[in-house]
Amino acid sequence: MENSIFELQYALDTFYFLVCGALVMWMAAGFAMLEAGLVRSKNTTEILLKNVALYAVACTMYMICGYAIMYGGDIFLSAITGDGVAGAEEPATYAPSADFFFQVVFVATAMSIVSGAVAERMKLWAFLVFAVVMTGFIYPMEGSWTWGGNAVFGMYTLGDLGFSDFAGSGIVHMAGAAAALAGVLLLGARKGKYSANGQINAIPGANLPLATLGTFILWLGWFGFNGGSVLATASVESANAVAVVFMNTNAAAAGGLIAALIVAR
Repeated sequence: MENSIFELQYALDTFYFLVCGALVMWMAAGFAMLEAGLVRSKNTTEILLKNVALYAVACTMYMICGYAIMYGGDIFLSAITGDGVAGAEEPATYAPSADFFFQVVFVATAMSIVSGAVAERMKLWAFLVFAVVMTGFIYPMEGSWTWGGNAVFGMYTLGDLGFSDFAGSGIVHMAGAAAALAGVLLLGARKGKYSANGQINAIPGANLPLATLGTFILWLGWFGFNGGSVLATASVESANAVAVVFMNTNAAAAGGLIAALIVAR
């Protein structure tokens, strides 16, 4: 009986993990639509290609070496060939390959943050070269110090200092934001943003309905991003936790939008 219950829990949690991963993957479409709608029309083709390509690069690099750097093991996914999940404190109730899929879409999201910041500022191939470095080495190294539980340069562990990151506010978004800030500082403003006398020129987006669609896609994807970070849903406790996360995610998005309307009026 216990074995049957565990098998059911394993199947439900694995399925939930995969569905949440698919929702996060759908956020790539949201980023693409948002960026394509806000840049000038002449740059939309490159923006769309860049967003598709970065997802492919992220998946490939994380599969080759990123997951191994973050959680240990050899390259090419050897870390998920066993029964357990690398880095897990307790036996997992979901398939290790589902954990990899959920993690790889997080990596792509971190790189998508950089994509939006350097839109119309950076050449395609230069961006893809950085995507290789970011998704294959920078993000996994940072992740190994946090979710991977490894010591920072062999000196201390962040967990011992009280560090905790439920759904990647530091691991995903701070990493992406830091890389984006570095890119913006190095590349400077978009061409045409400032006149010779320093006057700021407005650069209207090419397709605001497309940007609006991207916003709603991202809003939807956040439920998978945050909800999936509960890591389970097959028990009463975890199901309640998922419901609370969904509610808080929706409230945060709505509250942020209202605050922006008030501040920007």
